[in-house]
Amino acid sequence: MNQIPVTVLTGYLGAGKTTLLNRILTEQHGKKYAVVVNEFGEIGIDNDLVVDADEEVFEMNNGCICCTVRGDLIRILGGLMKRQGAFDGILIETTGLADPAPVAQTFFVDDDVRRRTWLDSIVTVVDARHVVQRLDDSHEALEQIAFADVLLLNKTDLVTTDELAQVEKRIRSINPTAVIHHTERCEVGLDSVLGRRAFDLDRILAIEPDFLSEDDHEHDDAVTSVCLRTDQPLDGGRFTGWLQRLLAERGQDLLRTKGIVSIAGKDNQFVVQAVHMLLEGSFTRRWDPEESRESRLVFIGRNIDEAALRQQFDACIA
Repeated sequence: MNQIPVTVLTGYLGAGKTTLLNRILTEQHGKKYAVVVNEFGEIGIDNDLVVDADEEVFEMNNGCICCTVRGDLIRILGGLMKRQGAFDGILIETTGLADPAPVAQTFFVDDDVRRRTWLDSIVTVVDARHVVQRLDDSHEALEQIAFADVLLLNKTDLVTTDELAQVEKRIRSINPTAVIHHTERCEVGLDSVLGRRAFDLDRILAIEPDFLSEDDHEHDDAVTSVCLRTDQPLDGGRFTGWLQRLLAERGQDLLRTKGIVSIAGKDNQFVVQAVHMLLEGSFTRRWDPEESRESRLVFIGRNIDEAALRQQFDACIA
């Protein structure tokens, strides 16, 4: 029976996983992929940030892919495997707070999944600017690097040469065998991340001997999410000014900010992305005529005052 290769894309919040996924989907490689996107929070943003490609995208919200939605992952994989020949491969983009170990477990402990798929590699995207801080306060960030077969040391344009060397040294102390690529905006040849046949179960068992029987793992319970939404257009100046002030004041606690919003008087979606204080915003595609112009904004971080954020967000309504 032909097995379907699966590539797991992981990395901490804001490292660039969706950017890498979009690069894969827009390359002229002539292959068709099914995409599984997992998000942290009750509303999905990443699903809409995936490029409008021919690939089928399956979204799983409000839970770690290795916990509450793992059954959904097995169910989705089961459906895909029945369509033999419809896909050349499966791409799984995990939430930035996922421990990759239980994700990888799925391909060994579920008999049907193990028979019909093979885990090609775990590709971890690393934010060169913030990874050292994350390794000091996040178990997930450490696990994502330790389990990687391929590492994209991304956002290298945001650090100095000496800082980059120190970051790579720290990563090598955690994972001495993974292939490391230095990237800006995840620019990398697809043959560097796909079709690697790089996942080595023996290496993983050396890291975690109980890998195939482990049922529990750690989570940073201090990290929570707040999801804001409105079907009324926002005032562009008030909205961007508020976000800039908020991130300048609270950026250390706000690990990840992302949203798709409707700006009054504009026919295009405004997409915002931030990691700590680093904020990007741009107009992208036009809203479809049949589409609800609902603005959705997600904050992921620590010590979040949901009531205050909702009040400030509502104050931006035009």
